[in-house]
Amino acid sequence: MTKSGQGHDTPQYRAPRNHCFGCGQDNPEGMRLRFHLDEDRKRFVGRFRIPRRYQGPPGHVHGGIIATILDEAMGKVNKLRSVIALTRNMEVEYLKPVPLGKPLMVEAWEVRVRGRRHTNAAEIRNEKGDVLARSQGLFIAIDPHAMFAKHINGNARRDFFEKNLKLKMRNAK
Repeated sequence: MTKSGQGHDTPQYRAPRNHCFGCGQDNPEGMRLRFHLDEDRKRFVGRFRIPRRYQGPPGHVHGGIIATILDEAMGKVNKLRSVIALTRNMEVEYLKPVPLGKPLMVEAWEVRVRGRRHTNAAEIRNEKGDVLARSQGLFIAIDPHAMFAKHINGNARRDFFEKNLKLKMRNAK
């Protein structure tokens, strides 16, 4: 493709669609969770209501969905250090049933960083501030160019990763 007015071929960047189950806005079956950065406290926060399609016990959220929300929130914390890190393992404590259709909040923060190992934590709370579930997870920083290159089409690989990271950092604020 050519950029108009330049008279020569220059690669065009087209942002890939985000089909992530938890936060992907382009996934019609996904949760479409959104987070913002509380810069003063260096925490990522998401506010949401969970629809009935994610039901587990009657009137309450499925445990796997609770784990997904906590994992998504903890994963956002890695943006504080501008790294892409994947979940190695996580532990979830289910403290109280999480209700469907009610206002909920998830908050995530950094616990420690040792080299490529990022330990993060998160909690889901109800309107009153009661902690309904919490988790701690270990995330390993990766080289996205090496890990995901085969999934990105041709010439746009490097541009994709550089621009996608910048977009995610900007959108997280």
